[in-house]
Amino acid sequence: MKFLSSTACSLALLFFSLSSVSAADLNREKRMADEIVDAILDGDAVFLKAYEHEFLSIYTEADEPSEAVRGTAIILHGRGFHPDWQDAINPLRVGLAESGWNTLSIQMPVLEKQAKYYDYLPLFPEAIPRIEAAIAYAREQMEADKTSNKSGNKVVLIAHSCGAHMAMAWADTESFESIDAYVGIGMGATDYKQPMKHPFPLDKIKVPMLDVYAENDYPAVLKMAAERLRLIKMAANKKSDQVVVNGAGHYYVDKGEELTQVINKWLQSL
Repeated sequence: MKFLSSTACSLALLFFSLSSVSAADLNREKRMADEIVDAILDGDAVFLKAYEHEFLSIYTEADEPSEAVRGTAIILHGRGFHPDWQDAINPLRVGLAESGWNTLSIQMPVLEKQAKYYDYLPLFPEAIPRIEAAIAYAREQMEADKTSNKSGNKVVLIAHSCGAHMAMAWADTESFESIDAYVGIGMGATDYKQPMKHPFPLDKIKVPMLDVYAENDYPAVLKMAAERLRLIKMAANKKSDQVVVNGAGHYYVDKGEELTQVINKWLQSL
């Protein structure tokens, strides 16, 4: 009886511990949204819905003649950041809009600032309906613009760091056929003594795929580069590629323009 009571107590504590990290910090997410909405200089705030939760996205129309618009790039930020993060996400969403792409940068689930990779693992499923909502919104916008020939028809998913982990969680449950291309930036980033729990299914992604990493990226990202390339080649899409951004670190501080140029160059080949 003592053993059962102790076990039950331990299980209860374990459940409480897991549940405490498995739900997104919606209060922090709201604080970040309140801080950045009024500061958006390029694009418009759009609130999308995943189940019953509304989350911030920033939609920016392409700065191109209507016939030159290529499509919509959906952008997923890294761990604990937001859809207008200055170092990588803002340069991407604004720079790609200047190069003929509508961009939709979405808020991913976040935890407290100190949370690590393993803390975020239970959170990955919460990203799936957000990605689905973003794809649906992008398709709806393109359908609405058909009569004016204002938008291209491609939807590209671009994910950085933890956003790439979340994109891969979505890839485990949904078909990549709902998008036209995928760009992963800094894929495989984790924390010290926290190796990845599940390998990326890159060999099963049949759409064109670009693996981007920084010359001075995190050790795990650099160590896995050769294996990622091997899996990408197994997927056998001739347009897929792997590129390095010289002189950059994982967060692309002061290298957002170079990151955008690398991705835009590849997108032009689609």
